[in-house]
Amino acid sequence: MINTIAIDGPAGAGKSTIARRVAKKLNAIYVDTGAMYRAMALFLIRNGVARDDQEMIGVKCEEAEISIQFKDGEQQVLLNGENVNGLIRTEEVGNMASMSSTNPKVRQKLVELQRKLAESTSVVMDGRDIGTYVLPNASHKIYLTASVEVRARRRYEELLAKGEQCDLQQIAADIKERDERDMNREFAPLKQAEDAVLVDSSEMSLEEVEDKILSIAEQ
Repeated sequence: MINTIAIDGPAGAGKSTIARRVAKKLNAIYVDTGAMYRAMALFLIRNGVARDDQEMIGVKCEEAEISIQFKDGEQQVLLNGENVNGLIRTEEVGNMASMSSTNPKVRQKLVELQRKLAESTSVVMDGRDIGTYVLPNASHKIYLTASVEVRARRRYEELLAKGEQCDLQQIAADIKERDERDMNREFAPLKQAEDAVLVDSSEMSLEEVEDKILSIAEQ
C-alpha cells in the first residue's frame, strides 16, 4: 500500500529535518521539494538571472534539467547531471528560490516529477504547497509552523554551526519577507490545507514533533 505524507509550512519551520526523520521511521522515501526549487535557483543565479525578472526566469528554467536520485539511502538533487546537494543551502540561493518558485513555469516543471515519485512509492514530501496542490489526495497532511523569532533563531544557529557570518535580525527580516511572498503569490500560495493537522513546533523539541507526526501517520 502506497502511503503519502505531505508536510507544508513556512520557511525555517524544520520541515526537511522532520520529514527526513519520519520517512526513515516509516521506511518511506523522503522527497525534499525545496531542494529541487533551490537547484533551479542555483541554475538561475549561475546564469545571471535577476530574481525579480519573472519573464527571464520563465525562459531560462526550460534549460535546467533537475532530477532526484537515491544513493545509499540519501537523496541527491541533480542539476544537469551535477550533484548540487552541497551548493544549495545558502541564503542567496534560498532567497532566489523563494522568488523564482512563484513563476508558474518553474512550478509546473518540477511538480510533474514530484507527483510521479508519489505515484510509484510511499513518500514523505515537504514544501509550501504539497497538501494543497502537489498531492491534494495525500494520505496524511501536516502544516508545520513556528513563530518567526523561533525560526530565525534556529536558522541563525544553523549558519553559525557551519562557520558562516550572519545577522539574526536580518535573518528574521528575510523570513518575514519570504512568508509574505509565499502566502500571497498568485499560483499555489502557502496555506494550511483544510484537512491538514496544525503542528506548532515553537515550544516543542525535535523528538516531540517527530512523535506527533508519527502518531498522526499511524491513525
